[in-house]
Amino acid sequence: MVIKVFLASSSGSTAIKKKQQDVVGFLEALKVEYTQLDIACNEENRMWMRQNVPEDKKPSNGIPLPPQIFNEESYCGDYETFFDAKEDNSVYAFLGLPPPPGSKEAVQADKAGLIVENGTHGEEAEPEATPEESTGHAGEEEEQEEEEEDLEETQEEEAE
Repeated sequence: MVIKVFLASSSGSTAIKKKQQDVVGFLEALKVEYTQLDIACNEENRMWMRQNVPEDKKPSNGIPLPPQIFNEESYCGDYETFFDAKEDNSVYAFLGLPPPPGSKEAVQADKAGLIVENGTHGEEAEPEATPEESTGHAGEEEEQEEEEEDLEETQEEEAE
């Protein structure tokens, strides 16, 4: 499975450039294999991207802007949906890829009973939380924040 990121190499928009850099940088940090396809210099890439972004995902003018992300022929999303997946620790699911063992996303999938294999998710939906269970989420978020703070402190100490 190859992730395809459609970019514009000669975009005049700094916002688009920053979004493209953010996507590519994050994929590189995760060591995800991907291919950059330039829509500014290659009309074939531009037409393929425009034709394969689902109609309901296109902006009101009908022309999707880069970056647009695909897993082979399957549409994953644009920068906004990528960013949301990044914030939710669900980038691998967004990309249709299995998360690496031990990653936050793999642990979350295991806890939810949604074992991810070969880039597909189990058909089980997450059960609705009961009032008693819903109060437990705040504790999980606090634990995650503490773990992130501990990691930052460790990195700062190592840097000194």
